[in-house]
Amino acid sequence: MINLDMSPYGAFVWPAWAICAAVLAGLAVRAGLAARRWSAELKRLEADRPEA
Repeated sequence: MINLDMSPYGAFVWPAWAICAAVLAGLAVRAGLAARRWSAELKRLEADRPEA
């Protein structure tokens, strides 16, 4: 069985893990939204491009 208690250090370790997980999730969401915006901008630019 895995012991995740960490006795005196648990009060510092688990919140640190939670903060890191929240930051990484936020960065992933931000990157996904930016990718959508870039994709939409690329489609707009390609639609406005004059045909050669």
